[in-house]
This record gives sequence, structure tokens and C-alpha cells, in this order.
Amino acid sequence: MRHVIALDVGGTGMKAALVGADGALLHRARRPTGRERGPDAVVAGILDFAAELRAHGVRQFGEPAAAAGVAVPGIVDETNGVAAYAANLGWRDIPLRALLADRLGAPVALGHDVRTGGLAEGRIGAGRGADRFLFVALGTGIAGAIGVDGRVEAGAHGFAGEIGHIVVRPGGVPCPCGQRGCLERFASAAAVSEAWAAACGDPGADAADCAKAVASGDPNAVRVWQTAVNALADGLVTALTLLDPRTLVIGGGLAEAGETLFTPLRDAVRRRVTFQKLPAIVPAALGDTAGCLGAGLLAWDLLDTTDGMEVSP
Repeated sequence: MRHVIALDVGGTGMKAALVGADGALLHRARRPTGRERGPDAVVAGILDFAAELRAHGVRQFGEPAAAAGVAVPGIVDETNGVAAYAANLGWRDIPLRALLADRLGAPVALGHDVRTGGLAEGRIGAGRGADRFLFVALGTGIAGAIGVDGRVEAGAHGFAGEIGHIVVRPGGVPCPCGQRGCLERFASAAAVSEAWAAACGDPGADAADCAKAVASGDPNAVRVWQTAVNALADGLVTALTLLDPRTLVIGGGLAEAGETLFTPLRDAVRRRVTFQKLPAIVPAALGDTAGCLGAGLLAWDLLDTTDGMEVSP
């Protein structure tokens, strides 16, 4: 059976699958990223994991994977197949596509984790059918993916979709990027966790705890939550003004709060739009499988544009 390898590399763990031509997940596997052992060990672990997946495909289907798609965090040069920088993995300028192609003997596509997840949401998830969509992941940070006609825009330098670094509070909290008042310093899951831990006096409290307290009517939690929602709405309206998407898909850990997030967020965005057309604001549909599914789509797309004999796109 013809299949591809899909690999989603995260800060702490890797999710992988063998994916059929119809998008079916034929085999799934997980493994720790092993970042505590350093960047060289992380790269070696990725290569070994991919080789194991190839071997599994040979055993189960009688042939190796026709291609592989890999999603990684940080700054990614998708054109040249280079993982340029990832703070949480400690690597710089890793020619990951070439390394994997050499190990697997198959063409490899390399993508940014959020853009790859956005690709899956746009084609087979919550954004399916929308000619223009914006996918925003609210996690430790905030990042986005700009979808146009079934593809995701990387930008001229690989930075397209970095909505987390729109300045929503000029002169506000310093951000590691060097600016002050960035959206992710106010509306990411990490920011909400930090604010709620300070407000409730429990250093172990997180954003999920805040959402539960909001649902129970705790006024301090409502204040913290609304501060985040207001900042998020400000950032989203800026993005809507520039991109004019038909659908806005919100994912990541903070979106797991469901209508505790979406009801006030839709209201806040609605209050802020003037001439802009209000898009549908919907929760992501694919959960933590989005990156893996998107990596599979990258691999199948690659096969559509190569003759299957090349070892790199």
C-alpha cells in the first residue's frame, strides 16, 4: 500500500504516523523529543524515529514510504529545507530535509509546525471549504497560519503568520522577541497561567484552572480572562483588517476552554470591527493530530510535484 511518513516534532514529544493516500492514519507512534540531551541528540532521535517508521511500513505494507513530511517548531526555511532556529530545541541551521532524505531514500518536505497544523485544519478540519482562512494557535506562545486556496503562506522569509508578535499594548510587557506589548505576552496560555497564578496566589495554577474559575463566576478569574480576551480581539482585528479571511480557526491549549473562550471572544471581535467583514470564528477540529495530519499532506503534495525518484524536493 502506498503511504507516506508524517512526523510532528514538538518541544517535548514527537507524534508520527504512516498516512495513506486517502488521508487515513495507518499507523501511529509517539516518542520523547529528548531535548534535555542537546540539539545533536534531538536530530539523531528524529532520524532514528523516521527510520523506524520506514521499517514499519516495509514490514506492514511490503514497501517503504514514498515520501515524508516533517513539521518542526521555530524558524523554518521551508524552501531550502533548513530548521533555522528553535529556542526550545536549541538548534540552529539544521539541514533537516537533506538529512532525512539521505536516511530514508525518499523525498522529504519540511514545514513549520503551526503552518503545517493550519494546512490540515484548512483542508480537512474546521477551515475546510474556506478559500481564505486564518488559523491561530494559542499555546505557550501564539502563532498563526494564513491559508489561501488550500495552501498556507510561508512568506518571503518564513515569518508569515507570526500574529503573536503583533504589538497590542505599546510600551507594555517586554517580549523575548525584543518588542514590548506583544499579543502572546497577554493572550497565550502561558500568559493567562502566569496572570491567574499571581491573582489567585497559587503558583501552580494554570490557564485551565482559570477557565474553570471563570465558569464558576470567580470575579478575579473573569478579570484575568477578559484581559486576555480583549488583547486577543485587538490582535485578531488587526489580522482581519490585513488578511480578510472568510474563517478564523482558533486552536491550541487555550481553545480547549470551549465557549468560555469563544463566546466572549466573538463578542469582543464583533464590537471592534467597523468596515471589516466579520468572519466565522470557530474552534479547531483536529486537536493535537493537526500537525501530524498536515505533515502527511505536505508529503503527498510533494509527490504531486516530483517524479518520486528524487531524494529532495
